Amino acid sequence: MSAGFIQLDRVLAHYGPETKEARGLLRVTVARALSQMSAQGNYRSAMLDSAESKAGTDVFFEKIQLTPRDDFQRLLHAQALQICADLGRARSLLLEQTGGSIPMPFLVVLIFWLAMIFTSFGLFAPANSTVIAVLFICALSVAGAIFLVLELDRPFQGLIQISDAPLRNALTHLGQPQDQ
Repeated sequence: MSAGFIQLDRVLAHYGPETKEARGLLRVTVARALSQMSAQGNYRSAMLDSAESKAGTDVFFEKIQLTPRDDFQRLLHAQALQICADLGRARSLLLEQTGGSIPMPFLVVLIFWLAMIFTSFGLFAPANSTVIAVLFICALSVAGAIFLVLELDRPFQGLIQISDAPLRNALTHLGQPQDQ
């Protein structure tokens, strides 16, 4: 999405000075999203679907309803509308994917199955320190794998999160003059 914001800003910059207000609004929108992310520590679907977010999107879309004067501006206008549609689609995807996709019954069955496997290994192996250490290390690695799968299933929450660095980088590029 960060690349889309930068590309939209560039297209609007090439369109002409009449897009200055829309470019400023784009910068404010990205800055607001960043402040919400850092204020709450993670990006929740409620922030993506808030009335404020929808109103900002509607106002921005109204600002780019321009009247092109020539073929070049018509092309740029069409590109700007296409980029907006792509960003809206990405936003909708984020809204749909903010919840977890791993069903709890699957997780319970998986943990039960793994517990039975490790129990059977423990029953049939001799009780010495090497076997206990190996079983403990194996159980720890399986638990770590399950933890990582659960962490990666919710990319905006938990210990492993999607970085906001690309959005911060995009914010530095938004609103700059055309020649840069």
